[in-house]
Amino acid sequence: MQKLSDDQINAELARLPDWSETGEAIQRTYKFADFVRSMAFVTRVAEEAERSQHHPDILIRFNKVTLTLSTHDAGGITMKDFALAARSDEFAKGVK
Repeated sequence: MQKLSDDQINAELARLPDWSETGEAIQRTYKFADFVRSMAFVTRVAEEAERSQHHPDILIRFNKVTLTLSTHDAGGITMKDFALAARSDEFAKGVK
């Protein structure tokens, strides 16, 4: 997987406006009603990460979950990161 250029990253971030670039990664914080819903979301992300063999850094703070995505093998941000970001956004919508 090839690292994306700055222009490619900006174009992808325009599609996912809740995400931001932080160094050589993209990041978003989700807010849920409570800890149980936060953990339900994390479980969905973990299952997808395992399926795709692309594992995010995850920070859980009660009802907030921060995902940080970077493709370490490529040394930065790739389409794998944006694919998992988009799936994570879908999962968040399904957490009730």
